[in-house]
Amino acid sequence: MSHLEPEAKIFACSQSVYLAEKIAKEYGIPLGKITMSKYSDGEFQPSYEESIRGLRVFIVCSTFPTADNLMELLLMIDAAKRASARHITAVIPYFGWARQDRKDKPRVPIGAKLVANLLDAAGATRVMTMDLHADQIQGFFEKPVDHLFASTIFLPYVKSLGLDNLTIASPDMGGSKRAYAYSKFLESDVVICYKQRKAANVIDTMELIGEVKGRNVILVDDMIDTGGTLAKAADLMIEKGALSVRAICTHAILSGDAYEKIENSKLSELIVTDSIPLKKESNKIRVLSCAPLFAEVMHMVHHNNSISGKFIM
Repeated sequence: MSHLEPEAKIFACSQSVYLAEKIAKEYGIPLGKITMSKYSDGEFQPSYEESIRGLRVFIVCSTFPTADNLMELLLMIDAAKRASARHITAVIPYFGWARQDRKDKPRVPIGAKLVANLLDAAGATRVMTMDLHADQIQGFFEKPVDHLFASTIFLPYVKSLGLDNLTIASPDMGGSKRAYAYSKFLESDVVICYKQRKAANVIDTMELIGEVKGRNVILVDDMIDTGGTLAKAADLMIEKGALSVRAICTHAILSGDAYEKIENSKLSELIVTDSIPLKKESNKIRVLSCAPLFAEVMHMVHHNNSISGKFIM
């Protein structure tokens, strides 16, 4: 290998090129070249258009639906293994299927564990991801997992707002640990929303545990899907006397009529990362890039340096 060649190479699945290009620029190397052959029935086949023999390969791919994203990642890992790449790191900013982390009723799959098995079987030697829906998903893997936290991105922005009477809120009981971590760093109060669902993505009732009157509230969650929970929580908090309500959500899934719900809600601002591309623009949505974080950690991993300094909380 020529000393002029890059020490590591970064490639991207089709739907994550927008983010991989930014990561590669921050890392300081060009994005690797691949071609995607497609058959008339929808089958596809990726091909690396440069040698990766003996190299560390980073494959950037958020696995949001459709399942083509996950399948493309698996095929690219398999291709890298068969092309004699020495290390294959699956960089998955948004780890899809993570909400299926347990059996919450009889006769259902544990989708997150299945995805972990598939990545392992395909040949990934390492996984790098951000704000998993449940921390314990790391235990589904037999390979090293670098679980990054978007708090590294969000907290400097929150501090820059200079909000007085700040309160951190969790939109549900499951997110209370994350909310307490943010509140400890920001030295603020915490409130919790207690909700009950009729079905997936359908809220029956919501109650507030804590005081928000006269406070500037920031809701913290790992993802926003239909937007129903955050919109309802924001409206409830304004009714209870909150001065303003913002929301921080790492992964902007924003399915269905989520954009309309956000626009019509009492939310002042929704702050997200670019782990998933936005379907359309909104004056209420601010996007902070996770590319610098991933690029820096990828560089540290490649040079076998500790990454613990990148964890604010």
